[in-house]
Amino acid sequence: MVYVPLMPQRLTGGMMRMAWRRFDQSAASLGRIGSLEVRLARSSEEVKQAQRLRYRVFYEEMSAVANARAAFFGRDADPYDKICDHLLVLDHDAPEGPEIVGTYRLLRQEIAERRKGFYSSGEFQVAPLIDRHAGRSFLELGRSCVLKPYRTKRTVELLWHGIWSYVRRNDIDVMIGCASLEGTDPRRLAPLLGFLRSYAPTPEEWRVKALPGRGVPLDAMSAEPVNGIKVLRELPPLIKGYLRLGAYICEEAVVDWQFGTTDVFIVLPLERINTRYINYYGPDASRYAA
Repeated sequence: MVYVPLMPQRLTGGMMRMAWRRFDQSAASLGRIGSLEVRLARSSEEVKQAQRLRYRVFYEEMSAVANARAAFFGRDADPYDKICDHLLVLDHDAPEGPEIVGTYRLLRQEIAERRKGFYSSGEFQVAPLIDRHAGRSFLELGRSCVLKPYRTKRTVELLWHGIWSYVRRNDIDVMIGCASLEGTDPRRLAPLLGFLRSYAPTPEEWRVKALPGRGVPLDAMSAEPVNGIKVLRELPPLIKGYLRLGAYICEEAVVDWQFGTTDVFIVLPLERINTRYINYYGPDASRYAA
């Protein structure tokens, strides 16, 4: 594997990294396309708006099962929301003023280690991966969703531009997290799971296993040859995006009964990222800079 030099500022020592940290990241716009802007949440009210968007997508549109509190408030919320950064896409031309139309939840390793750990540790054995790569900085991505009318190329591009900006500004080395296939029957999802296993196999140093008793091997039920073109059409856009970037898909899936999904674990070291995307967004995340 050839290491791709992603950050020219690393060559100038710590000066650029110090400059990034001298301002409040939440105050800065991370990118803009027309009326759409990507940035971090700036207030608890904006976090609540992101939670309402997640509720609309996960519980009202998809098949997540709400507890009494979530149903009463109409928000998808958990304790991790208090320690994460919340990436937002806002439409400034929405009829009633700026509206949050997309979100991603970001949890840095330094915060996770001081608080509750990584959210994905509730399904996967993340700690051995971190220990094998001591000295590298990890970022967990999760709770991604976009309002249905905004599921377009430019909204997705802005979300990724925001993540890329965040990664650059925080010296992240590896992105991790769960990605979901809708449905809780791994047998029905076998063609998709088998394709992921064969398309993006994970080398030993990056493997992450499910918690004991939770894992379903991705290729356990793939009895027939997989039609790759058909499967690619059926994969969720988020997972297809990870594959295009160069992510590894670990060997086991976990059924999430609350959200009605089957989750796979994603590992994306920055040196794996396809140089086409680095050039597209810019090594310094300048393509859609506001």
